[in-house]
Amino acid sequence: MEFILMLTRQDQTIQDARQVLDMAVETGVRRIGFKDVGASRHELRALAETIREAGATSYMEVVSTTSDRVRQSLATAQEIGVDCVLGGQDLDLARDVLDGGLAGYYPFPGKPHGHPTALGGAPEDVARDCRAYVEAGCAGVDLLAFRATDADPLELVRAARASLADRELIVAGSIASIERISALAEAGADAFTIGSAIFNGSFSPTKGSFFSQVQDALEACANAPRRA
Repeated sequence: MEFILMLTRQDQTIQDARQVLDMAVETGVRRIGFKDVGASRHELRALAETIREAGATSYMEVVSTTSDRVRQSLATAQEIGVDCVLGGQDLDLARDVLDGGLAGYYPFPGKPHGHPTALGGAPEDVARDCRAYVEAGCAGVDLLAFRATDADPLELVRAARASLADRELIVAGSIASIERISALAEAGADAFTIGSAIFNGSFSPTKGSFFSQVQDALEACANAPRRA
């Protein structure tokens, strides 16, 4: 199980992301991301460059909802050179805008809506989308399992896992406990993102520091059940 630290809170990139990033690298995290909202293109470029210089993998999650804004976000991801793009659902648009096509793209399966993003749809919807994304050549999916409004989150994870073959299953949103990480691992997730729960201290409520929150998330990964 892999932990992707998102420099985000309430579905936006935090304003002091550049300063926090320096601390994040010191914790040993090697997968670090941010959102396409909350910071300027210049600031996002600086984040991507610093993550790259640290030898870590960079992620940008697209939470824009209109076609024009999604295109702008994908263009930003391309311009600043992030390694992986999460979110969105328009494969033709991503293929057209991203220089690497779909090789580093993780779209949302199901029926995402609103901001902060919620996830509608049943397990069958998620499974259908995952099969289509695999066929199209996507790297994997970004599943908002615990933002689900119409289904049990872990049922969505199992449906995605069964339909993704060897592609990566990233689960994002509302993962705020060791118990949820363990449950995700058992259901077949490969990685998860946490942002707000790290920065508001709710992941490890008895600990106060950013470093401690991140270390506990990394330890939860190390102790999570391994997928066969």
